[in-house]
Amino acid sequence: MTDDHGAAGTLLLSVLVPVAVLGVVLVLGMAQLAVARAAVQAGADAAALAAAPLTFHAFDGRGDPQAAASDAASANGAVLARCDCDRDPTWAERTVVVGVEASIRLLGAYRVVVAAEAAAEFRPVDLIRGRS
Repeated sequence: MTDDHGAAGTLLLSVLVPVAVLGVVLVLGMAQLAVARAAVQAGADAAALAAAPLTFHAFDGRGDPQAAASDAASANGAVLARCDCDRDPTWAERTVVVGVEASIRLLGAYRVVVAAEAAAEFRPVDLIRGRS
């Protein structure tokens, strides 16, 4: 007769511990991605808001919408990937659309690119009406 006392518990622990560790790693990775995604979205929002008013020629051509968008994205840890922010000499409302991205190291090992888009509307007539 063999003594199997505790063998089932040992087998159970040898399965549960790696599964629990894997679960913790997955949760940490998902949390890291969520934080990175929020930061990149903030960069996209800031870039769109920075570029929108500079598309209006009434500002005497001061400032470059794309440069402003790039600076705002950089300040938030992202890189400007695209900027649909052409200057418009008319008083028509316009929408600026930007895309930004940032590269992160997921769990310190895997390089992942996180991207986001944002749009900002600018209505030059609101300058006359006193709205901001």
